[in-house]
Order: sequence, then C-alpha cells, then structure tokens
Amino acid sequence: MAKTLPRNAEIADQFDLLADFLELEGSDQFRPLAYRRAAQRVRETGGSIAQLAIDGRAKELSGIGKTIEEKIVQIVEHGEIEALTKRKERVPADLVEFMRLPGLGPKTARRIWKELDVSTMDGLKKAAESEQLRTLTGLGPKTEENVLRALATPRKEIEKKPLLGRALPAVRAVVSVLREHPAADQVSEAGSVRRLKEQVRDGDIIATASDPAALTEYFTQLPWVEEIVAKGNTKATVVSNEGLRFDLRVVPPESYGNLLQHFTGSKAHNVALREEAVRKKLSISEYGIQDTESGEVFTDKTEEAMYKRLGYPWIPPELRENMGELQAARVGALPELVELSDIRGDMHTHSTWSSDGKNTIEEMAEEAKRLGRTYLVVTDHSHYLREGRLEAQSREIDKVQAKLGRFKLLKGVEANIRANGEVDVADDELAERDWVMASIHSGFDKDLTERVLSAMENPHVDCIGHLTGRKLNRRGPADVDLERVVETALETGTFLEINAQPDRLDLRDAHARLAGEAGVKIVISSDAHEIPALSNLEFGVAQARRAWLGPDQILNTRPWGSVKKLLKK
Repeated sequence: MAKTLPRNAEIADQFDLLADFLELEGSDQFRPLAYRRAAQRVRETGGSIAQLAIDGRAKELSGIGKTIEEKIVQIVEHGEIEALTKRKERVPADLVEFMRLPGLGPKTARRIWKELDVSTMDGLKKAAESEQLRTLTGLGPKTEENVLRALATPRKEIEKKPLLGRALPAVRAVVSVLREHPAADQVSEAGSVRRLKEQVRDGDIIATASDPAALTEYFTQLPWVEEIVAKGNTKATVVSNEGLRFDLRVVPPESYGNLLQHFTGSKAHNVALREEAVRKKLSISEYGIQDTESGEVFTDKTEEAMYKRLGYPWIPPELRENMGELQAARVGALPELVELSDIRGDMHTHSTWSSDGKNTIEEMAEEAKRLGRTYLVVTDHSHYLREGRLEAQSREIDKVQAKLGRFKLLKGVEANIRANGEVDVADDELAERDWVMASIHSGFDKDLTERVLSAMENPHVDCIGHLTGRKLNRRGPADVDLERVVETALETGTFLEINAQPDRLDLRDAHARLAGEAGVKIVISSDAHEIPALSNLEFGVAQARRAWLGPDQILNTRPWGSVKKLLKK
C-alpha cells in the first residue's frame, strides 16, 4: 500500500510552527521569515509539494531552497521536521499559544517564561489575575485585562482575522474623518489593508499634521471608539465598538514617504528591500535612508521619491510580498494591474429566482447599470430552476431586457457539479444559455480535482466558480491539483473565476497568478445575491491585482460581443 503523503497545508503548518519557536528563542528575524515565506509558498503550490520534494524538484520553486526541500523530505519520512522536534523538547508548547494572544508577541512571551517562570496557559491566567504581568516593563493592567478576556474567548474566535470586505470600508471611513480635522495634512491607510490582503490584523493609518497631539486626541475621542489601548502625542491604538483595532501614527512631513512605505510592508518585502540596499552601501529604516559611508540620512516626502532613491519605480502596495516584485521593478517588468474601472460586466449574480436571492432580476440589473457595468449575467442556482422554471426565468429576462436599452442582460446558470463530475442541468438546456458557470457546493471531502476536470470537459461549461470552496474563517480550501486544472482549462477553453465575495476570494491570489501566467483567462465576479453585494467586485479586483493580473488577462474587461467570441459554443 502506497504511503499517504502529507498535505501541503500540513507541511506549511510545520514551517510556521518552526518560525514561531525561532522567534521565541530570539533568533534573528531572517530565519523565521525564511520559514514563513516557505510556508506561504507551500500553501500556494498547486500540486503535492511532498511529491516534488521526493523527486528533488521542490527547490525549483521560488522561496524553496535545498534546505527547505530537505526539511519537507524529513516530514514525509519521519512525520516532522527534525529541528522542530528538538525545539519542542526544550521550549514549552504553550508558549506558542501565548504568542497568539493580543498584545503578546514572541519577545513578551519569552520574558513571561524566563522572568516570571510561567510556561502554561493556566499559569498565564493566574499571573494575570494576580497582577504579576504588570511587574514586567512595558506591561500594565490593560495587558492583563486583554489576556484574561482572550483566555475566556474560544480559540477559534481569537484566531479569526477581519476580512478585507469588513476592514477596508472601516479604515477608509476613519481616514476620511481624520482628513477633515483642521490639523491634518496627509492621511493614508497602511499595513495589510493598503496591500489589500484578504484578511487583515489591524487598521493601520499614517498621517502628517500641524499639531500631531491634537489629531491623536481627536482620533481617540471618535464616537465609535470602545477602548483606548495606548495613546501618546504622535501615536495611538484604539478598538472600535465592532471589535476592529486601529493604529494611528503621526509622522513628520519630510519622512512621510519613508514611514508610509515601512508601515505598509510587507515585512518580507521590506527585508528584501533592505538586503538590496546594503549592496549599495545604504541602510533603510522607517525614518529614512542612510549612506553608510558618509552617515548622511535622506528622507522622502513620498513613496515614489523613496523608491526612486533606491533605484526602483514605485511598486504598487498589492505587489509588496517579496514574490519577485523587486526583480521585476529592476528590469522595468512590473505589470500594468487591472483596475475596477476596467470591468465591463458581472458574470455571476443571483436574483429572487434563487431562494437565497434578495432582489429581482430588474432590481439587480438597474443597480449594475448604475454602477457603470454594460452587461449583467443572471446565474441563478440550477436546483431552483427545475420543472420549467428555467424557461420561465428566461421569459422574465427578456421582459426586463426590453426596458434596459443598450445594457445587456444575459441568461446564465450556476450548475452544480455532482460527485461524479457531471453537471445537474441537461445539455440541451445548457446550450440555450448565454453563459454557464459550474461550481461545487457540497461533498468537499470527495476528489474535487477529478470532478472539476470532468465538468470542464462538458462543451457547454464556460467557467468554474469558486474552485476550492473555501469560506474564510469558516472552512478551509479543498485540495485541488491546480496544475491539472489549469492544463485542462487551456485544453477545453474553460475560464476560472475569482469569486469576489469577501469570505471567498477564491481563487486565492497565488493560484490566480499561476493560472494567469499559464494563459488562462480569469473572470472576476461578484456572486451577488442582493444589490449591495454587486459592489463586491472591488474585492475581486484587489485579489486579481495581488495576483499580478492585468486587464487583458481578465475576461470581463471586454464588451459582451468580444466575450461571446471567446466562448466554447
């Protein structure tokens, strides 16, 4: 019987855990970062990384060197990375859990262990209750309160990160309010929100002001502020009444570009940028760029000026993940990224013909038209369109189309992919639709790859929706051999979707990039079930930008007439 290879997610978890232990040991930042980068690359790999390592091919992937490949082989052969096993023997396991709690990073966790001799969750709770934590420099009553609150919260709830769809509007609202203050000059979002990550930790904001203390005070007194975590003249941290954490830092105007770049991140991008700068005898910090020979420090008012000083064009925040952007920038090969304004139509939407739809076909079409789209495809769920309802829905679409003028309303369907790979709509009915989306909605424990490949062979299936079936913070992605999916998509002329629902964003960015580089056209769709969700396209475009995709790689940047020419039928 063949040995079952560990899943990519299991291997990635070990690398992340090894990075955690290294941080607890006080290792330099480069080693943990290398393992976290490897973990990310493993998760993003379409096929089995274990098989690639066994074949000696894993090191061919970016972010995976010989050392990482050897450790993957160790996992295959022994179940665990040897270095991880050794560290588990000498570092209390609960210390890693300390790091997951708000306000406790690796340095603080280590101090609690070494200075207070606390190494268990029960011990940590007792230390917080007995006010021992505040005896450590930098910790106070608020830290103890936060620890006790977190310990009383189910772990799954602690680990959940806010979705971009929730965090981005909230941060934008705060930025807008701060800009109205008379002391404010420049205000911008930063951090993972600015990089448009699918999940974020905090809402980071950078500002310049004529009176920093006044702006900071105003920020902490906003009506939605539930808790003031920290406050100074130039920085403050608050928690909103919706549980979102916001960090404000007010900086001198002359170094605004340096601070904005630094706090936008990512850490991996900034480390790579610093490594390149060292070769030019420069040193980068959040406060400026220093010539290491003369000692002169240069500050920049804009990010553009800072990157130019280092010899790069400005790099869009969405690309700053150390995934080849610096190399591309050096040779003038950064992509022209797709914009929301490029999107002509929405090709995955639902109406009241689906039981979970909230608005009529006409209402959805009118809103799409108002948003600037030129066409809308109605793709109600197939299982709600049986027994003549598909034909009845088509008649309603025709009636609504007569009211819309030049705006195109198309007849689509979202067919279910069954366990055997067949779709649940007859071929003759599929042939009558303008657009056929096929998706998996159940049976995620079954072989998704074979089911998807089979569906793509159907001559009427135009696109695969939300390929991995993930629901962020609720359900992980199913195992799918992306390389085989991409290969078959090219052979059959099938498109792949970036589903813009904030809790899906499926395809993930790395998979969408792989598909795009292979030549598969991507569809960005809202999967809207009600009028407000038609605006979800913004988050799908963000995902596409993080995938390095340009407008030519997105199917629905084209008018419907051009899209129609690219379909199978």
